[in-house]
Amino acid sequence: MKSVTAAYSGTFDPVTFGHMDIIARASVMFPKLIVAVGLNPSKNPRFSIDERVALIEASITEAGLDNVSVQPFDGLVVDFARDNGVTVLVRGVRNGTDVDYEKQMAIMNRDLFPELDTVMLAPAPAYAHLSSSLVRELTGMGAPVEKFVPAPVLPELLARFGRKS
Repeated sequence: MKSVTAAYSGTFDPVTFGHMDIIARASVMFPKLIVAVGLNPSKNPRFSIDERVALIEASITEAGLDNVSVQPFDGLVVDFARDNGVTVLVRGVRNGTDVDYEKQMAIMNRDLFPELDTVMLAPAPAYAHLSSSLVRELTGMGAPVEKFVPAPVLPELLARFGRKS
């Protein structure tokens, strides 16, 4: 049986417990998982790509996920996959809208790179409502966000919004 390398791509601005749930579960399914952090300046990220990579690395270390690595990328995820020996993309889907969008992307990605499959994972129910944009919005409005982000992320997130930990 050949060794499969999977990638979970996203902006992760910031990484949340919902992302970490998908990462942890995918790390059990695949011998090697790369968290591919996309540049995507159109999303106006609060954290630089290097900061996002560092926060995810710290969160992965805290979770003890030894078969997971983190890499930044710019451009098409199919090019990243091809360049890094990735044959499976992992995608998190929270609702029917996400499923419809990810299905369309999976078909397009497969058309561009026929060796690439996509696996969609629903998050644990406790995290099904989470998104990075919602966490950023709540943080900016002063809401408690400790239960939404890993410990290494919290002080950086609060500081980004001028809040004390």
